[in-house]
Amino acid sequence: MVARVWSLMRFLIKGSVAGGAVYLVYDQELLGPSDKSQAALQKAGEVVPPAVYQFSQYVCQQTGLQIPQLPAPPKIYFPIRDSWNAGIMTVMSALSVAPSKAREYSKEGWEYVKARTK
Repeated sequence: MVARVWSLMRFLIKGSVAGGAVYLVYDQELLGPSDKSQAALQKAGEVVPPAVYQFSQYVCQQTGLQIPQLPAPPKIYFPIRDSWNAGIMTVMSALSVAPSKAREYSKEGWEYVKARTK
């Protein structure tokens, strides 16, 4: 009985985390235009490090532990707009040649099977 309750609790916790992540992505419009996504990532880069620092200070106060100061994260410039467009173009290109490649590969496979059965 306890195992069933524990597995139900794990499922509910995981579902809550997944639902929260989906809601956050929708609320911040991360799946919208690339300029909004890039602005959201920039905002997260400014907000997350101070929040982590405040949380670590809170944990230190509550538990009496000493957490060493971590080095500052490196600054990374990653233009989402360029990567998004390149990724979409690559996927669409692959989808457009998929039927001809499938025909080509199946023909090569058939020739291989015919050669092996002789």
